[in-house]
Amino acid sequence: MILSLSTWKHGFEPNRVTFESLSKGKSALDAVEDGAKYCESDLTCMSVGRGGIPDTEGFVTLDASIMDHEGNCGAVAFVRNYEHVASIARRVMEKTPHIMLAGDGAELFAEREGFPKSELITAKAKALWEEWRKQPDKLHVRLRRAQEGEHEYVFVKVDEEGKEAVVDRNSLAARQSGMESHDTIGIIAMDDRGRLAGACTTSGLAFKLHGRVGDSPIIGAGLYVDGKYAAAVATGTGELMMRACSAFHVVESIRQGIEPIDALEHALDRIRTDRHLKDDMQVGLMVIRADGAWAARGLRSGFQYAAASDTRANTLYDAETAIVRDVVQQL
Repeated sequence: MILSLSTWKHGFEPNRVTFESLSKGKSALDAVEDGAKYCESDLTCMSVGRGGIPDTEGFVTLDASIMDHEGNCGAVAFVRNYEHVASIARRVMEKTPHIMLAGDGAELFAEREGFPKSELITAKAKALWEEWRKQPDKLHVRLRRAQEGEHEYVFVKVDEEGKEAVVDRNSLAARQSGMESHDTIGIIAMDDRGRLAGACTTSGLAFKLHGRVGDSPIIGAGLYVDGKYAAAVATGTGELMMRACSAFHVVESIRQGIEPIDALEHALDRIRTDRHLKDDMQVGLMVIRADGAWAARGLRSGFQYAAASDTRANTLYDAETAIVRDVVQQL
């Protein structure tokens, strides 16, 4: 059996690439790297790789992690001049005794390993940032509620009384900038030898504070793989998964004999108790168990993901409970 899952609507094409690599006999590790690299170069996805939305200071900074079936893992954070950070994370895993490198150290390592430098900010992303910084200080970004359309991010202005008003995206030149999807991509896969692997890669929250790092490069928060039991990935408001170690929580629950869909729900229950949780925050979780059973679940409606297997073509789904249960049975 071969199987791949990718988070969000913009994960559809990366999941296709991942599954095609699996179909050609590549390992799960190679396949998730291939999918990650595709998304990192996709300029229509303005939250991953080159073309990502800048931070408050106008810099695009990238984070990534990768992990294989034996528990080997690597990560990089706050990378400003290299596009394929998932591949750099893999090189950290394979060529150093460390798990994570950050900032200048990660970039020095990438240079010594022969990775080409890349200008990460594009004209579209820069124009969006320039429009954003003209707005009032209280303008901020939050993940959308389910009924607020296709975009994962919503721009919000807060008045003196703390009341929110959604800002027209056209006023921020968002529509002209082709801003279609804005979140981490997480990919997990099983290859024809039953090996599991996963990768996460992101440019992080739009207009984040300079230096902010989310859950994507944190092993156990955004990604965790144990080849004997399961591979899990998380996406959404990273600070929630960082406090709850959500990806590890899912895999550990499966190690204890809990079914995949219930393991996801247990992890989400933990997040629901977080006193920092607000009603506009979203979390999406996905898992593949070592026997090929899998599931996906969102904290709220609106979490989309792509799935492909050797019995079903690559398909985009919405992680509503009933749909997920049906899909699991069909695959």
